[in-house]
Amino acid sequence: MDTKLIPRLRSGSMASEVRTLTKAQIRSKILDELKIQKEEDRNRKSRVIKKKLFSLRVFKKARVVMFYIALKDEVNTQEMIKEARKLGKIVTVPVCKKNIKMIRPAILDSYAKTKKGPYGISEPVRERRVRLEDLGLVVVPGLAFDRKGNRLGRGKGYYDRFLNTLPGDTPIIGLAFDFQILPCIPVLAHDISVKKLLFA
Repeated sequence: MDTKLIPRLRSGSMASEVRTLTKAQIRSKILDELKIQKEEDRNRKSRVIKKKLFSLRVFKKARVVMFYIALKDEVNTQEMIKEARKLGKIVTVPVCKKNIKMIRPAILDSYAKTKKGPYGISEPVRERRVRLEDLGLVVVPGLAFDRKGNRLGRGKGYYDRFLNTLPGDTPIIGLAFDFQILPCIPVLAHDISVKKLLFA
C-alpha cells in the first residue's frame, strides 16, 4: 500500500481510491499514523477538541455524559472527564462484557478505582450502571470517520452493537484527529454513524 495514502486522502481528492480499500487496510494505515503522532501533538489537538465539545449546546444541556477512557493513541479524554465532573455532570464510561460482546455505561466518580478490561481498556472496578435513556450525550472514539459521520472502529463491533441499543434521539459525537477523517469509509448494514464529528 502507498505509504502516502492517508495524507493524500486528507485532501479529499482521492475519494475514489479509498473506496477500493478494505476496512482492514484502512485500520492498518490509521494505526500506523497514530503510532507516529507526537505526544505533544496529541495533547494539543485533544485540548482543541475538548474546547469544541464543551462549547456545544448538547454538551451543556446533558446531565449524564458517556465518555471513553482513551488508549494512549486516541483523543485524550482525561481532562474532559475531570472538567465535566467539576461542572456537575454524571460521567459514565464503557464496561466491556466480553461474554455477550457488548459494552455497558457505568458511572466513573472521581474516587472510583479502575482496572484493565478484556482489551486493556480501563474501566471502573465497581460497576454502577445508568439507564440508556438517561444518557444525555454519548462520546465515542473511532479509528476513522468520514464527513457523513460513518465510523470505523477497531473491528470488534462493541460500539456498533451498543449504539444500536440507544434511543434514537440520543446525541452521539465522535472524536478524532484530522488524519482520521477520510472522504469515505466502507459501511455495512450494522454500522452505526455518529451524529456529529469533532476533530483537530
